[in-house]
Amino acid sequence: MNSVLVRCLALGLAVATPLAGLSAQEKKSLNIAVLNDKSSVFSDAGGVRSVRAAELAAEDFGGEINGMKIKVLGPDHQNKTDMGASLARQMYDQEGVEAIFDIGNSAISLAVQDIARERGKIVVHSGSATAEVFGKACSPTGAMWLYDTYSLAKGLAKSVVEQGGKTWYFITADYAFGHAMQNEVTKVVEANGGKVLGAVRHPVGTMDFSSFLMQAQASGADIVAFANASGDTVTSLKQAREFQVGEGDQKLGVLIFYLTSVHALGAKATQGVQYLSGYYWDRDDESRAFAKRFAAVNDGRMPDHTHAAVYSSVKHYLQAVKDSKSTDGKTVMRKMKETPVNDFFAHGAKIRADGRLMNDMLLVEVKKPEEVKNGEWDLLKVKQVVKADDIMRPIAEGGCTRLDPPVDAGKK
Repeated sequence: MNSVLVRCLALGLAVATPLAGLSAQEKKSLNIAVLNDKSSVFSDAGGVRSVRAAELAAEDFGGEINGMKIKVLGPDHQNKTDMGASLARQMYDQEGVEAIFDIGNSAISLAVQDIARERGKIVVHSGSATAEVFGKACSPTGAMWLYDTYSLAKGLAKSVVEQGGKTWYFITADYAFGHAMQNEVTKVVEANGGKVLGAVRHPVGTMDFSSFLMQAQASGADIVAFANASGDTVTSLKQAREFQVGEGDQKLGVLIFYLTSVHALGAKATQGVQYLSGYYWDRDDESRAFAKRFAAVNDGRMPDHTHAAVYSSVKHYLQAVKDSKSTDGKTVMRKMKETPVNDFFAHGAKIRADGRLMNDMLLVEVKKPEEVKNGEWDLLKVKQVVKADDIMRPIAEGGCTRLDPPVDAGKK
């Protein structure tokens, strides 16, 4: 990766010559950043491996576009909203960053979305899930690339209720994603004749879920649903098994999950868990080819769907910069929207006017231990392809008032 420059940043960013006002031809480098958690609870699902995924996308262009060297920055927001917002401002204003990717925390995504909108800069959310990114908080230069609270709720909750999971109890992470996830699932459960019996909220990074699990067990709910993510889900699932919560008639519902979490817990502890994924490394030849490249620079670890989404979004952005011969945020995003995304992650998917990538999802299930035949990452089986049109919130229902280009809001 000699042509790709990577730098991990802390809060004390060095002041660089502002580049935003220069044309693509006048710049010496094209600066992009993968802003996410690299040191706490969400680092396994994104972290430094998302930076490496972005590097692979840069490699596909030989490390430069239109005479500009591609520089990939890797700041760590440490899961702190104020730090994430501060880093975004400094990167856009002082480091000449044109686009920020991933983020992986809904509260930070909403803050960065506002900052990017004010400056006409691009931000593409992958690890974050709040549907407000393409709803009331939408931006002409913002995009949502992977999952969101609405599609996850509609894709999973309806089928669980129809299969007999009528009563629910939530163990919810106390921040924007957890609140939104619980709200969206509640709507789907109630619309399909189910009922929510209660909920409890926990801080991000909680290490002791015992009291929350006991309350959930005592509720008698059919489904104990974890509206949390990454390390929190791993910890809560592990402790649920220890306290025998979710056994017998009561089942566990995992609303957002990752291959990395399955790997951390093992097939025995997670067998039978179903969830929606944007990508699985062993689905087809294209997916395996990317996984091989990714594993080569990540100590043999397979990519999760967040890593694949970062690669896909960065590559699509870089192609739009090349084709438009511009780094202007709105110009590049319009090119991104008019050009279908056509890679192993999204086959011919387009970005809507509200910024939502209309990518199909995969309903996957964790294999039983005896089904794991081809190494430690042979953990999932794809049950079906869930079409984007069936689970994505229509534009008219999202409340986006900044559609670009303008379209009939009644359309999907």
